[in-house]
Amino acid sequence: MQILILLCVLFTQNISAQQIKKAVAGPFLLKNGTIHSITNGNFVADLLIQDDKIVSIGKNIAIPPKTTEIDCSGKHIYPGFIDGGTRLGLAEIESISVTNDFQELGDFIPHMKALTAINPNSVSIPVTRVNGVTTVFSKPERSTFPGTGALIDLFGYTPEQMFAGAEGVMMTFPSTGRRGRFDRRSDEDIKKDSDKAMQKINDIWTKAKLYATIDSALTVEKKPKNTYNPQMDALLPIVRKEAKLFIEVNKKDDVEAAVKWVKENGIRAVFTGVAEGSRVAPLLKENNIEVITGPVLRVPGRGSAPFDESYRNASEMVKAGILVAIRTNDAENVRNLPFNAAYAASFGLGIEEALKCITINPAKIFGVDKTYGSIEQGKTANLFISNGDPFELKTRIEYLFIRGWNVPMESRHTLLYDEFIERNPGK
Repeated sequence: MQILILLCVLFTQNISAQQIKKAVAGPFLLKNGTIHSITNGNFVADLLIQDDKIVSIGKNIAIPPKTTEIDCSGKHIYPGFIDGGTRLGLAEIESISVTNDFQELGDFIPHMKALTAINPNSVSIPVTRVNGVTTVFSKPERSTFPGTGALIDLFGYTPEQMFAGAEGVMMTFPSTGRRGRFDRRSDEDIKKDSDKAMQKINDIWTKAKLYATIDSALTVEKKPKNTYNPQMDALLPIVRKEAKLFIEVNKKDDVEAAVKWVKENGIRAVFTGVAEGSRVAPLLKENNIEVITGPVLRVPGRGSAPFDESYRNASEMVKAGILVAIRTNDAENVRNLPFNAAYAASFGLGIEEALKCITINPAKIFGVDKTYGSIEQGKTANLFISNGDPFELKTRIEYLFIRGWNVPMESRHTLLYDEFIERNPGK
């Protein structure tokens, strides 16, 4: 009987390393932490989380029954980081095509929603969370109008539970540069391809404006639509300036052309990528273009460019007065968002502005800054507690909250570490 009990204990210990802890609901009182509010400075205070909101910040807070208290003395409380552009939840292993779902068939598919393809059980999601990233914009890509991206919180059993309240139609602006060092096209062929792509976009936009005019007339006359056209329906809010168009563009000449096109068509635009934004920062500011740039951790696109152009890109645009957010544009390594921001901070941006680029700035760009992006009373309780500066590699994030839930700091990496640090059986 003793042998049987011993075997049961050993078996339980062996499988426990593979179990995933469940998130725990509040209320929670975070006591005596240094709060980095982003919008209202840094200060030591208590913070009460109830349901999915930050309900109170201050001292001597009245707490509801059954509140879990967490001593944050000597600790730091930051708002959850927001990545302005990823493939997280849409790509599991990017080198294996069957695990990727960020590209659909067709070149004009703005109505295809990334939210419907999000995998809430992606192994990369917990890996990302443990670095303080609580929210990301997951987007389709690779075609001219590849679809509609979605802002999601990294916690939930379904895409609908994860949805953070913002979507955006994506567009890829024609490039006049080479696609890489293996691009063997002549300069003439590159120009022909670019002109052809631009003509296609102009044709689409002419049809979209006509469609909007007809739709408005039918609405005034209270007549039903005669046709089903989801592509044009997806562009209607953009044509009417009710929504922003997210335009992927990187090279200096292409950015200049994109600014001209946006201005001519009266479009509320957000430029994404913008690898050479520092070269045209005054132009972007003059035309009120918001920017989601990155990754920061990359080499420059030109052999003649300074080695630190990518590192300084965000800084130069912020100094010009542009609203800038930082993205990783990744899937497996979205966890590196704070380190992308850290490099930008070290190369001219500064820590406070770098924090804004991954918190309140993306929240403003996506139109969710009333509920996300900073630590303020009434905002969604997306935040984390760390033992130091989250831009430092040595810093450990000890607690993570998403929509008020205390989410375990577990991932495939931590589970593998726990499993193999105490191997059983043997060495």
